[in-house]
Amino acid sequence: MNNRENINSSRVPRMSDAFPQAVMAGGFIFISGTPGLNPATGQVVSADFEQQLRQSFVNIKAILEDAGSGIEKVVKTTIFAVAGNDFSSINTVYKEFFPEHAPARSAPQVMPFPAGILVSVECIAQA
Repeated sequence: MNNRENINSSRVPRMSDAFPQAVMAGGFIFISGTPGLNPATGQVVSADFEQQLRQSFVNIKAILEDAGSGIEKVVKTTIFAVAGNDFSSINTVYKEFFPEHAPARSAPQVMPFPAGILVSVECIAQA
């Protein structure tokens, strides 16, 4: 694929060397699943779902900024939430990061992730 670039922010813990945090191609940035990891420790920020979700978006914001974009350019999100968590928390955090012109969203419930991760967010943004 022409004009394809892998993006990895030093401000966000990387999940694996097997895949990048994001790929920029065709005028868009595709963010890989991003959990709520503390940038200083690389561990989940809290055992609380809402705090993990908030940190996921903080991390996504940093990745987008390092790629020359921004959270306001997100057009689609997919929020993978461990089953049993409250959708009202998702709406609360979503409104914080997207107070106007919220992007399209899917929020499937999933089986538990390892290491206490309760949520992972992927998104597509304009470059």
